[in-house]
Amino acid sequence: MTPVTSGVFAAALTPLHEDLSPDHALFARHCRWLLDNGCDGLSILGTTGEANSFSREERAEILERLLSGGIPAGRLLPGTGCCAIPDTVALTRHAVVHGVAGVLVLPPFYYKGVSDDGLFAAYSEVIERVGDGRLRVYLYHFPQMAGVPLGHRLIERLLRRYPGIVAGMKDSSGDLQGMIATARAFPGFRVLAGSDECLLPLLREGGSGCITAVGNVAAALAAKVVKAHAAGDGAAAETAQSRLNAVRAAVSAHPLSAALKEIMAGHSGVESWRAIRPPLVRLTTAEAAALASALDRIAFTPPPLG
Repeated sequence: MTPVTSGVFAAALTPLHEDLSPDHALFARHCRWLLDNGCDGLSILGTTGEANSFSREERAEILERLLSGGIPAGRLLPGTGCCAIPDTVALTRHAVVHGVAGVLVLPPFYYKGVSDDGLFAAYSEVIERVGDGRLRVYLYHFPQMAGVPLGHRLIERLLRRYPGIVAGMKDSSGDLQGMIATARAFPGFRVLAGSDECLLPLLREGGSGCITAVGNVAAALAAKVVKAHAAGDGAAAETAQSRLNAVRAAVSAHPLSAALKEIMAGHSGVESWRAIRPPLVRLTTAEAAALASALDRIAFTPPPLG
């Protein structure tokens, strides 16, 4: 299939067994449900998917088992960025060999205050060592979490050196004007919003879609935004965006991964959905009740499970 690299992507949760090992079967079911309910693609093993709580071997197996479970590789943008370049290279090469649409790559994120020269060298090492023309790199800009911003000078330099390979960016900064500036500065460079509320404004300025945590439960709303915008129906796009914003506000009042796992546990009746790897923790009973009440107030429930 033709790889999907724009539209609505869920930053997919990674379900676990109660012993905190990955639940591969449930993950495949969750991903099929997402693709059936508004997602054009899936960004697995990112922040929401607890990527940095898994070993390199676990991350490789999660991708392999997902593919063997029937999820098309061309719908996937797995996260492969690690602090150690050899780990990023190994995960990236593994993903490319399996035919994914692209890889989402955090910069090495332990050292802070590093230069653009250092960041360029890190990305360059990965690209050169993978050495595969099928590679499509999506930069992962999340300065609040990684502590390492990715600026325009770096993007320009990477695009000049690796045209066609450096393909886009997930921008989770929450800085809408920054996202718009990036989309305007680099035509053809796919800028995907990491914040639901930025979806429609970014689409209007040349953005390519979104990769969001709330897509795990509300991708159908994001899809309505994208379709209405593409059809030139501004009023319908605004209505869907407003509804999506309300869901985002209710969920983001709590830690996102834990809140979304709580929603999925309640929606599916599968208790193990609440399992999450330390240092993240499950919502408390009071927090879960507050989340359920907030969703009830806006009359939101995820689509029916197949």
